[in-house]
Amino acid sequence: MLRWRWLPNALTVARMLLVPVLVALLLLGEYRAALVIALIAGFSDWLDGALARRFNWQTEVGGFLDPLADKLLMVAAYITIAWLDALPLWLVCLVVLRDIVIVTGGLIYHYKIERFKGEPTQLSKFNTFCQLLLMWVVLVALAGFAVPEPLMLGLIWLVGALAAATMIHYVVVWSIRSVRLVRARRTDSNADLSNKQKP
Repeated sequence: MLRWRWLPNALTVARMLLVPVLVALLLLGEYRAALVIALIAGFSDWLDGALARRFNWQTEVGGFLDPLADKLLMVAAYITIAWLDALPLWLVCLVVLRDIVIVTGGLIYHYKIERFKGEPTQLSKFNTFCQLLLMWVVLVALAGFAVPEPLMLGLIWLVGALAAATMIHYVVVWSIRSVRLVRARRTDSNADLSNKQKP
């Protein structure tokens, strides 16, 4: 089975290549085709993760590419859908801001503190699922199918609340971790300096 180890990463790359296709279909008004592409992208996301876990095909490259593919799909779809006036601008701004804050914070932590390893929480995973669900529901509505207004509004506010909550959670958790690590290093450094100064 090792010869198929590349498959999850190939599915992830394929999902990334679907992003411009999805955007183009939305801008052209081909909403049903866009819905099919979005569903395929969602299925590939589940499939590559399931294969990697089932056969222990996790790789460092895959750990980087998979969340990147998710973010590309989500940000591109949300911005395009907002351009079509099918989602409120404040929600898209909040979703994009969350990703910018988390990515920027991760880079700062990686280069200033220690190597950063993404550790998505259950709340963060639920946030991603809800964002995907909202995207699919909006595309269903654009494709001409009936979507209850309470469902749409409920998902919009749920995604907004989760985006804000997970952003704050990441900032607080990683800030505390950074402070503790810096303090521990200073303590160790002071202890080493004190030991060197002893006769």
